Amino acid sequence: MKSVFEKDIYRYYGEKGETKKEKRNRGNEIKYIYYFRKCQESKGIMKWWYEKRLDKLSKITHIRISPKTKIGEGFYIGHCGRVIINHNAVLGKNVNIATGVTIGQENRGKRKGVPTIKDNVWIGTNAVIVGNITIGEDVLIAPLTYVNFDVPDHSIVIGNPGKIIPRENATEDYINNKV
Repeated sequence: MKSVFEKDIYRYYGEKGETKKEKRNRGNEIKYIYYFRKCQESKGIMKWWYEKRLDKLSKITHIRISPKTKIGEGFYIGHCGRVIINHNAVLGKNVNIATGVTIGQENRGKRKGVPTIKDNVWIGTNAVIVGNITIGEDVLIAPLTYVNFDVPDHSIVIGNPGKIIPRENATEDYINNKV
């Protein structure tokens, strides 16, 4: 059985897998996912070492995801750049994150809490997702979209305030190499 990180790598390279050259020259976003996964599976001194590496890489990439965050296999970060995910957020399988995405907490009101994002979700550049909400399966969140409400399966969300557009196969051709 493949490790979770191997499934993450599959999202980047597909069936051909990583070549030796690609392994040596991994982008920082892939390195970040690697150390993130290592932090989650390690214990003791090794966990501490991987956390230090992740923290150092976080300063370079501007990606902030706590190792406590629950993220399913097939996680994909499109590019380095400010990405912030609350440590209590839950992300499913095959989630794509673009630059500038914030998945955060709402501190008061009826949506106090953090999002749950299901499988096969594509989140565009500078999207903001906050509150105790659920993003369904096969959802595309367009760039610059603000989401603080539940989104049903098979939908596109666009705008600020966000507008839901029902669509079967909403993430078709956006999420490749699903695991």
